[in-house]
Amino acid sequence: MLNALVLVMTVWFFPTSLSERIVGGLLLLNFIYLLYLVLPFTPFSKKQIMRSRHLAGKNNIKLLIANVYQDNRQSDAYHELIKECDPDVILLVETNRWWAERMDSISDAYPHQLKEPLENTYGMMLYSRLELFGGSVNYLVEADVPSIEVNVKLLSGQLVKLFCLHPQPPVPQENPRSTERDKEILLVAKKAKRSKIPVLVAGDLNDVAWSYTTELFGKISGLLDPRRGRGFFNSFNAKHFFLRFPLDHIFCSTDFTLTSIKRMQSCGSDHFPMFVDFQYDPVAEVIQEEPEVAKDDVELADEKLTKV
Repeated sequence: MLNALVLVMTVWFFPTSLSERIVGGLLLLNFIYLLYLVLPFTPFSKKQIMRSRHLAGKNNIKLLIANVYQDNRQSDAYHELIKECDPDVILLVETNRWWAERMDSISDAYPHQLKEPLENTYGMMLYSRLELFGGSVNYLVEADVPSIEVNVKLLSGQLVKLFCLHPQPPVPQENPRSTERDKEILLVAKKAKRSKIPVLVAGDLNDVAWSYTTELFGKISGLLDPRRGRGFFNSFNAKHFFLRFPLDHIFCSTDFTLTSIKRMQSCGSDHFPMFVDFQYDPVAEVIQEEPEVAKDDVELADEKLTKV
């Protein structure tokens, strides 16, 4: 958007000198490149995941994910959101002990839980009314940044592997480089690829949907993005309407179809919650194609995984 604004202003004032025309040309080329990056996430592109053949059933799984913002105190808004969405699985990140106490009241409806509340903005809590098996809280890259790996049992009896993550963003006040974030994302990609059962990956990846790292994640994992061909679903920053990006993600393996995807209303956080309803459908695996992965992609992923 900023690129387009500057480009319009440049044309409006009509560059006269050679240097101004060169800058205008570079802005135009950059704008075309950015359009190329985001085009797959517009309705003008092919949908990566087909719509579910049935609206509901025992093979459906409804997920609600939300970065609550640790200092946010509007916990009641999330309780209302849970009532509205009626999800099967809830993932909350940036949750500390205060948030754990405020969410205790949903335990009767969501008795299956994996919780790691922390005071460093990387706490994570998973609630499920579907049975959970073999769950673990892991610290894949950094000693204070957890992730979750667990098997979820659908009402049909089908097991689904769920990975939840919230890697540290590459920002000056926390970590000036993206090495740790990229490494965690790609470690989960490798784990997802090795899974013998259907896979879902959810969380705040602190990376936009069209970045090279997220694209590489899709290629290495073989997972699909429900936003492709449907929209951006910009989840951050909820407080600035003019500057928003899709940072909160839910990916699935090729044996899932999409029943619905929604960006929900703000609940006081700087992130909008995301709600996605998937349906496990083995027929879709024959129709839907995994992202193509080249030898160079595998080599780049391996290189990123060895960086320290």
